[in-house]
Amino acid sequence: MQPQPAPPGEVGQLALETAPPAESGWHGRDRSPVRSTISVLIPYEDFNAALAVAQAVRASSQSANVVLAGTHDLEAPVNVRVVKDRRGVGDAVLAALPLLTGFTTVVQPPDIEIEDYRAVVAPIVSDATDVVVGEAAGASEGLFGRAVSHIGRLLAGLPAAATVSGITALRTAVLREMGLTSNDRGFDAELRVKLAARRFRFAETSSPLHATGRALNSPLRRAMAYVHYGLFSNDADNLREAYNTLALMDQAPRYNAWLGRRLRAHLGPRVLEIGAGIGTITRELLPDRELIIALEADAFYFERLTNLFRNDPRVQLVHAPVEATDWDGLAKERLDSVVLSNVLEHIEDDAQAIVRFRQVLTPGGTLVTLVPALPALYGSIDQAVGHFRRYTPDTLRHVIEAGGFRLESLEWMNLLGIPGWFLSGRVLKRRSVPPLQLRVYDRIAPLLAKAESAFRLPVGMSLLAVATAV
Repeated sequence: MQPQPAPPGEVGQLALETAPPAESGWHGRDRSPVRSTISVLIPYEDFNAALAVAQAVRASSQSANVVLAGTHDLEAPVNVRVVKDRRGVGDAVLAALPLLTGFTTVVQPPDIEIEDYRAVVAPIVSDATDVVVGEAAGASEGLFGRAVSHIGRLLAGLPAAATVSGITALRTAVLREMGLTSNDRGFDAELRVKLAARRFRFAETSSPLHATGRALNSPLRRAMAYVHYGLFSNDADNLREAYNTLALMDQAPRYNAWLGRRLRAHLGPRVLEIGAGIGTITRELLPDRELIIALEADAFYFERLTNLFRNDPRVQLVHAPVEATDWDGLAKERLDSVVLSNVLEHIEDDAQAIVRFRQVLTPGGTLVTLVPALPALYGSIDQAVGHFRRYTPDTLRHVIEAGGFRLESLEWMNLLGIPGWFLSGRVLKRRSVPPLQLRVYDRIAPLLAKAESAFRLPVGMSLLAVATAV
């Protein structure tokens, strides 16, 4: 992706000696940056504090490409690039992105100093992680700051490392592609939310960081960003409606663990997963698997799968729709199981799809599919996420057996989910599962698992089918 043009704003240089030109630190025809090069981006509201940090950066790492981004400036000699945009710090950051020439960028607030920049970015350069975060020792934000971090974990689904205030280091190309929209200091929270949602790997820096006391973080603005992305938007800024539900479901760890256990019980060591989405269930299926081939048609979801499993040799990713998949090639992979978790209902010609799944399995192979049940529950949420249908036991049995499988078991799941789904999708006409409703449901998932293992349900909002290839 080409660097995005700077939005309207003033770009200036504060000295005759400027930062390295755009040519510096680049090589080869593709003009990709040398992996050892570093940019330091310092968003600021207090320009004098930012200048002091910039001078410290130049003293400790003279080769770094240093860029300041804020709403105003004063005349002062320093070898940095400066971008000012009076609309807000976030807008200045967007305008500064084309000036970042390093392979990695350290986004550094002006109240933290870093001893060793190369140590900070080393895990990214070696591909051990994608994002490095860190907070200065002793820079406690107090009770409110800790509450904000908890809000980030609870509402925005961030890993623990991603919720601390402080520095964020990442590949510069990734930073340019984030699509940030916040025009104030809330942009750093937006950045971390979007990085976590795209399944980038986080790690905390081991390099010492020091609090300068020259500027303050804004936990209130971070809290507002976490609330916004936790309740009202997503990392695609609501441009993909179905993604809301997938992202929310990923924040239900107890429910997903329960579902993963139910599916794993029927799978062999070499599995083909149809419609892996953003990897929520793939991750739960991994224990005791030799190989999972995860098939996903959507490029947006496939990017997240790639980030999540990039260093796991047990997971092979295939980007293709069911209709255009190389089924003959998959048949050579010695697969013993095919699994679909809430996917068959998304395939318009489900009967032909089942035939394709049979094609990759030898006789005795297993098909495991979880589908939404009860057509009477079909409502606005089903429409939003792209469901063609909800199944009955008879319709699911028919499509599986017609495709070359012998049905071994067919059971209802998730009785307690019926009222909430009916209320949200049929009565209130919502387009996604309400976050609070999902989190409450996730809390009772362990009890639900025990109850459903002890009793055979008379009905449920889902059907789990296990079949054998004949």
